[in-house]
This record gives sequence, structure tokens and C-alpha cells, in this order.
Amino acid sequence: MICNLKTALVALVLALLAGVSAASAQDSQIDTSAIQEMSIGNPDAKVTVIEYASFTCPHCQHFHETVMPKLKKNYIDTGKINFIYREVYFDRFGLWAGMVARCGGPVRYFGIVDLLYKQQREWTAGGEPTKIVENLRRIGKTAGLTDEQLDACLSDGDKAQALVALYQKNATADGIEGTPSFVINGKTYTNMSYEDFSAILDEKLAE
Repeated sequence: MICNLKTALVALVLALLAGVSAASAQDSQIDTSAIQEMSIGNPDAKVTVIEYASFTCPHCQHFHETVMPKLKKNYIDTGKINFIYREVYFDRFGLWAGMVARCGGPVRYFGIVDLLYKQQREWTAGGEPTKIVENLRRIGKTAGLTDEQLDACLSDGDKAQALVALYQKNATADGIEGTPSFVINGKTYTNMSYEDFSAILDEKLAE
């Protein structure tokens, strides 16, 4: 199962929620160069996996709870693959979560990603914006971020705009229609079990 991605509608709604005009959110002139690609594993591996996922997508949470630990143990930690995580924003809550995850830089990023998925039901509960921000700040502080760091990250409108623009550009280029989706050595796949995932990886590694 996947969370459906209706790009045009999501882009418009997210742009309005983020306080950016729909036109500027899709403006190719937005500078995204400062947005860092987040990856773990072996950058020189012959197989690269790109995951597109939303922090508010329950199917993404299930993948990170059941499949990702095995992938990490057998393919990422062993240096067999390079694994890149790209955020998809269905709503402002997912965008805020991404901004908190990135607040600690690449060193803390994947640890915060794990916390966001493990506690997804708790921090998204109720859908009340003020409470969700409070919950996200708590997760950030658990990961070692300070109030000052979180204030700066969550109020960075230019970065929010750049994140949205880059997400749209990448998702369009890779033909992403739902989350979680995966691009493995240039080919796009939808959500799958660990058994199916490992079979594809083993095939690519043997080429």
C-alpha cells in the first residue's frame, strides 16, 4: 500500500499553507542549492536506492518499522548500497517534521527520522497545529537540539520554500505517484516487502 500523491493539488495546498504563492512554489528560480541530500551507506556502492517518503504517511511508517531495519542491517551497514532519503510533503505537518529532522544536520538526521516514524501516531494525534509543533519540538530536543536551534529552523521560510521546490522537482523527474516509492539505480518501484526488496537488490548487485 502507498499514500497517494496528487502533485498539483498538494503543491497548491502546501504552497498556501507555507505562506508562499502557488506560482513561487513552482518557480524554477528558487535556489535549492543549499538543501543537502541526506544519505547513509556507501556513497561509492554500485547500487543506489532513493526513498521518497512522507513523515505523515502511515504506509511509510510501516515500511520504516518493518522493512527498513533489515535493509539497514543487511545492505546499508554492510556498505552494499547507498541509501538516499527524500522527503515528500503531503501537508504542513510533514514539512515541519522535515525541517526539524534537518535542523541537526546530517549527523542527527536519520536518528530524528527514526524518532518521527516511531512516534508518528503520537506527534500527529489530533491534528491541532500548535500541539503538533510542540510535539515536534519535543522530538527535536530528545535528539539534542536546543530551543534556539528549533526556533531558527522552524521559522526559516526561505528553506521551507526551497524544500517544497526541490521536492516537486525531484518527484516529477522520477515519476513519483505515492509514498513510499523507491528509485533503484534509476528505476522507480512502489512499496514492497523486504523479500521483494532484497531480491531486487541482490539482482542489481550481481550485475
